[in-house]
Amino acid sequence: MSEPYYITTAISYPNGRPHIGHAYEAIAADVIARFHRQMGRDVRFQTGTDEHGLKMAQKARELGQTPRELSDEMSSYFMQMCEKLNISHDRFIRTVEDEHHKASQAIWKAMEANGDLYLDRYEGWYSVRDEAYYDEKELIEGEGNEKLSPQGTPVEWTAEETWFFRLSKYQEPLLKLYNEKPNFLRPDSRRNEIMRFVEGGLNDLSVSRTSFDWGVKVPGSDGHVMYVWVDALTNYLTGLGYPEKTKNYNKFWPADLHLIGKDIVRFHSVYWPAFLMSAGIDLPKQVFGHGFLLNKGEKMSKSVGNVVDPVALAYAFGVDQIRYFLMREVNFGSDGSYSAKAIVTKTNADLANSFGNLVQRTLSMIFKNLDGAISADWKEGDADKALYETVSSACGTAFQHAFTDLDFSKALDGWVQAVFACNQYVDEQAPWKLKKEDPERMRAVLNNLFRCIRVLAIAVQPVIPNSAGKLLDQMGVAADARSFADVQDSDWLQQLADNGFTLEKPAPLFPRLEMPEGEEKA
Repeated sequence: MSEPYYITTAISYPNGRPHIGHAYEAIAADVIARFHRQMGRDVRFQTGTDEHGLKMAQKARELGQTPRELSDEMSSYFMQMCEKLNISHDRFIRTVEDEHHKASQAIWKAMEANGDLYLDRYEGWYSVRDEAYYDEKELIEGEGNEKLSPQGTPVEWTAEETWFFRLSKYQEPLLKLYNEKPNFLRPDSRRNEIMRFVEGGLNDLSVSRTSFDWGVKVPGSDGHVMYVWVDALTNYLTGLGYPEKTKNYNKFWPADLHLIGKDIVRFHSVYWPAFLMSAGIDLPKQVFGHGFLLNKGEKMSKSVGNVVDPVALAYAFGVDQIRYFLMREVNFGSDGSYSAKAIVTKTNADLANSFGNLVQRTLSMIFKNLDGAISADWKEGDADKALYETVSSACGTAFQHAFTDLDFSKALDGWVQAVFACNQYVDEQAPWKLKKEDPERMRAVLNNLFRCIRVLAIAVQPVIPNSAGKLLDQMGVAADARSFADVQDSDWLQQLADNGFTLEKPAPLFPRLEMPEGEEKA
């Protein structure tokens, strides 16, 4: 039986349309999910939208809509983004679903039964934009001497009756978690930051609001709705059928990976494990806080006017090109920068000029010079064996370890070096000359390249699934023979030849990109 793997993104807050930051996280999670499927694991991948809270209520009022009308409209844009970017999620969850309200109320009751909830009055600083409470000592001073959250967002003084969660009770259990399971929170910079925060002391957390009603109702407490982060975090359980111990719940919980942005690490690595400990539920295995995606080095902001629509970006450059650029160019876990020029330059260099060119000239020569026939009865020389070993090594254990460790840049760097090795081999072997001088040697060179391209295409599928899939279709590689384990099949070339497979005239895989009109050339 295949080993289960459960990955989630943070659910997006849909008080506006999706931006490239949302796309970056969705793409990264999709790449991870596809990789583990290729490794033979039974993967469940969940994403969705977080639709409650004061921010949504205020935005709806500003637009003259009900919160539900706004959430229905905005959530649809996130679904469209996932569809356009080829995000292979198994579940798109919305926190307005009845099942989610039931799950949130169930975890609330479990925490209450454990004695961790009590009614009191809250007075303190609250950021509507972050949907977060901040202690006085955490606040920073703005340019006009106004108080701001650590994220630089406005805060307001809030006073109301509220339910509190005994977060202070979980200070030592949390520190024990971080020490005993250092991989619970990655990368190390985030773990160190959170450990310092928890070591500084934890105050009990206000977990309900009475000043608005757009949220999950607190069971048995009229007028109270849950603090949005209580219900938002519970989505990871809702999608598996909690509070029922469903087949999916038993198979996939605890989650293998919560993939989130670095700005919400505290909620996932302090509040969430504390809630789960209180409710008697197993903790997720890992939380990974990735960095921000910057537009030409600047943080994206509506006021600056540099927020980019990821769907428009995909139409301009191609879905696989965007996916490849983000996974290859950005050191995962750190902040990364992108621009139209960077996307065009990198994808043209790696995909069009290197991999695409290798594929096009190899398959074209097989089509023209061998009548599209593939064979396995050619004599392997030292250069052929060396190249195949180089490619197999670059796409083998090291590649898989780097992907498992979420080091996509390292894996893809090894992959593109293998592509370069193939192109160098083509130049050295010069099969166009061998056609006249030594046809049998030409046949060996082309069939060796064919098997190398298969390995390269299988390895890069998680990143560029559409392009790699089309290539493997052209090459006659069966849809159920594209896993990493299938790479080790030494009989596939013979089987292809025995089945009388004939390569058709290949179509270019990656057309060269041009800079869009109006974009800077420099």
